[in-house]
Amino acid sequence: MYGERFPLPRDPSRRRQVVDAFLAAARGGDFQALLAILDPDVVMRIDAGAGAEGGIQTFRGAAAVAGQARAYQRHTTTRQVLVNGAVGLVSMENGQPRGLLSFTIADGKIIAIDILSDPERLARLDLTAPGAN
Repeated sequence: MYGERFPLPRDPSRRRQVVDAFLAAARGGDFQALLAILDPDVVMRIDAGAGAEGGIQTFRGAAAVAGQARAYQRHTTTRQVLVNGAVGLVSMENGQPRGLLSFTIADGKIIAIDILSDPERLARLDLTAPGAN
């Protein structure tokens, strides 16, 4: 989605580090750590599907996105997966995917997070772990 405008960092291990830092801060409810990993102008888009009220929700700015990201501490299982060839996260509840997060990273900061939470579309995805090819 952002490949042309925002090239992915060349080092996949660095992308994993950034995603790991995001997940640790979100799980720990550490607002300051979230602010440190998020670009000040970060954008988060949440697509809950056509049947969801409000369609796509958008949050702008590090404080707004950090507040939303702390909600991921409630998910029982979150693991890394490949999303369009880059490291992302899938959150699971009761063995079912509840959200798929993809990240756009530049200069060691998250500049965009796209979340798919439409149960119908999530059920059709192949959620492959990094390095499982």
